[in-house]
Amino acid sequence: MRTDEIDARASRSCTPGPRPPAGPTAWGTGKIQARHHHRLAVVYVRQSSPQQVHEHRESADLQYDLRRRATELGWPADRVIVIDEDQGRSGRTIAGRPGFQWLLAEVALDHVGIILGIELSRLARSCRDWHQLIELCGIFHTLLADRDGLYDPTDHNDRLLLGLSGIMSEAELHILRGRMLAGARNKARRGELYNHAPIGYARVPGGGLMLDPDEQARDVVRLIFDVFDELGTVSGLLRYLVRHGIRLGFRPHFGPHKGELEWRRPNRTTLNFLLHHPIYAGAYSHGRRPTDPRRKVPGRPATGRVVVPMDQWEVLIPDHLPGYITWEHYEANLRRLARNSARAGAMRAARGGDSLLAGLVVCGRCGRRMLVAYTAKEHRLRYQCQRGALDYAEPRCQGLAGGALDELVAGQVLRALEPAALELSLRAVADAERERARLACHWEQRRERARHDVERAARQYHAAEPENRLVVRELERRWEQALLARRQVEDEYDRFLHGRPAELTGSDVKMIESLAGDIPALWRAATTTVQDRQEVVRHLVERVVVAIQGETEWVDVAIHWAGGFVSRHEVRRPVMRVEQLRDYAGLMRRVAELHGAGRTAGEIAAALNREGYRPPKRRETYNKAMFQVLLARRGRSGPRPEEVTGEDPRGNDEWWLSDLSRELGMPQPTVHSWVRRGWIRGRKSPGAGGRWILWAGAEELERLRRLRAYRRTWPDETYPAELTTPR
Repeated sequence: MRTDEIDARASRSCTPGPRPPAGPTAWGTGKIQARHHHRLAVVYVRQSSPQQVHEHRESADLQYDLRRRATELGWPADRVIVIDEDQGRSGRTIAGRPGFQWLLAEVALDHVGIILGIELSRLARSCRDWHQLIELCGIFHTLLADRDGLYDPTDHNDRLLLGLSGIMSEAELHILRGRMLAGARNKARRGELYNHAPIGYARVPGGGLMLDPDEQARDVVRLIFDVFDELGTVSGLLRYLVRHGIRLGFRPHFGPHKGELEWRRPNRTTLNFLLHHPIYAGAYSHGRRPTDPRRKVPGRPATGRVVVPMDQWEVLIPDHLPGYITWEHYEANLRRLARNSARAGAMRAARGGDSLLAGLVVCGRCGRRMLVAYTAKEHRLRYQCQRGALDYAEPRCQGLAGGALDELVAGQVLRALEPAALELSLRAVADAERERARLACHWEQRRERARHDVERAARQYHAAEPENRLVVRELERRWEQALLARRQVEDEYDRFLHGRPAELTGSDVKMIESLAGDIPALWRAATTTVQDRQEVVRHLVERVVVAIQGETEWVDVAIHWAGGFVSRHEVRRPVMRVEQLRDYAGLMRRVAELHGAGRTAGEIAAALNREGYRPPKRRETYNKAMFQVLLARRGRSGPRPEEVTGEDPRGNDEWWLSDLSRELGMPQPTVHSWVRRGWIRGRKSPGAGGRWILWAGAEELERLRRLRAYRRTWPDETYPAELTTPR
C-alpha cells in the first residue's frame, strides 16, 4: 500500500467531514500539536516468538519502517526511538517485557509524544496492560498510531476504538491459543504428543519414544529401580550411586550438543522424577503437572506447575510405550515413597536415632502416631503421644520408655525370622553376588566407552591432513584428553576390584552363611547399624499399637504384622512411683507380713525378689535401702532417737526426713536429693548414724509444695529460682 493511501485512510478514520488532502499533514490534522513534537516519538517493535523473529523478516522490516513515518509526521530523526527489546516475547502479559515496561515509565514521565506500532496488538494482548497504557496516554496527552490511523486517548471516539481494539486483541489471543490447545489435547488423547525424551529414552525420527539405544544408559536406569527396591529411600539410593561413582545418561534438549549422550552426576530431584514418572512403567500420561496461575512467578515461565492426583490426569494410557518396570511395580514405588514422607500420619523411612520403631508406634487410646523423644543427658528413648497437645493444646495422652518396647518387638522379629534362616543365608549370598556382578558390568561398560572414545579420537587425528596444523593441534588435544580419561577410569576400576572383587571367595560365602544362620548374633553384630535393624522391622511389621494399663507399669502391645496377623503381648515399663505398680497393695501387705515376722531388711528384700516383685523405675531387684523406703511409706521404720534416749533433738518447725516426705507426699530419695542440692535446709542429728533433721516452717512448706507441683515443659528445663532457694 502506498504512503498516500495510508495517510488517506488515517484521515478518514480520525476526522469527520470531506476527505483531507493526502500527505503527512493529513495525519496530524487536529491531533498532532507542538507539545507532541517537543517530546519523543517511540516505535515499538515486537514479534511473539523466536521462530517469528527468525523466519518472518518482512514483519520486522515493516515495523522498523515506522521510523520513516514518524519523520513524515514532523519528528526529527534523532528524536525517534525504536524499542525492540521485546522481540520474541509474548504480549499476553507485561511480565518479562522490559521494553514495554520502559515505555510505560517514559509515558508516565511525560517524555513521549507519540507511540507507533504496526498493529495495536503488538503493544499488548492483555486488556489490563492495554488499558493501563491508554490511561497513562490520556493523562499525559500521548498519541497512538498504527497503519490504519492516529488516535488521541483524550478523545471519546478514539478512546472507544482503542478499547475495542484491545478487547479484540485479547480475544484473538485466546482464540488462537484455544485452537492450538485443542489440537494438542486431541493428539495427547491418541498418545502421540511428546515434549522432551526423559532419561533412558530417545526420540523416534517418525515420532514417539523408544528406549535409549545406548546399553549403558538403559542399564543405569534399571539399576536405579533395583537399588531403590533394596534400599527403599531416595536418600539411600543417591548415596549408593555417589559411593560407586555411577552417573546418569542425559541427552540435552537444546544447545550445540542436542541429542548427544552426556553423563551427569545424580541428584535428588532427578531420582524423584524417575521414580514418580509413569513413563518408566510403559504408560503414556498428559496433564500430570498443570499450571496454576496463582503460583506463577513473573519473569519465570516454567513456574506455577502443581502435581495433581492420578485421577485428575487428562490422559493416562497404560502399556503404550516400552517400559523399564511393570505398572504394579510403579504403584508399589509410589506407596513406598508416600510412607517415607515426613507427614505425621506416614510410617516414614528408617532414619537416624536409636529408636527401632520410629513412625510405627500408634497410641492405643487416641489412635495417633506416637512421637520419639530422647533425653539430652542420658540419651534415653521415649515414645510419647503428644500430637494432640501440640496441635490442640490437649493434655498429653500417654508415654513410655522405649527400651522395653523395642526389646519386645526385636525379640518377636527374630523369632519370626528363625524358620527362614537357611533361606535367608542363601538369598544373602545370591544378593551379594548379583550386586557384585551388576557393578562389575557397569565398570566394564565404562571401560568400553573410554576405549571407544580413545579410538575415535585417534581415527579423527590420523584422518586429518598433517599440513593443516590448526586442525591437527585440536584433534591431538582431544586425543590426549581421551587417553587421560581412559587412564582415570582404569585406575578407578582397579580400586573397585581391590575393595570389592567381582566374585565371592569361598570364605566370604561361608561367612555370609554362618552370619545368616545365627540371626540373633547378626542382629547384635557391630556391623549391623540401627538403620539396618529398622529396615528389617519395616519389612515385617506394619504398626505397633500400645496402651498403658491405667497408670501402672504394664503396657498392652499389639504387633500388626505384614499380611494381617496381629500378635498381642504385655510389656513392663519403668514408672516413677511405687504407688503406680499394679500390685502395690499386695506388695505393701507382703512387706508388712515380713516385717511383722521379724525379718531383717536384707532378708525382706531377698524374699521380695524371689517372689517376683519388681521395683519401679529401671531397677530389677529390691535392696535394703529400698525396703526401708517402703517401711517409711507405711509410717514404720527403725527406732527413732527420742525412743532410745528419751530426748527429741528437733527444734521448732523441724522435721525428720521421713516425716517431711510423708507430709509432702513424695519419695524420701527425692527429698534427700533436694537436701544435697541445697533446696532444703537441714542438719544431721548428733551421734553415730545420725538422721537428717530438716527445717520447714509454714511458708517453707508452701514453697516445697509448689516446687513439688511444678511441671517442667522439657526434661532439661531448670526450676525457677524462687522455688529452689530456701528462706
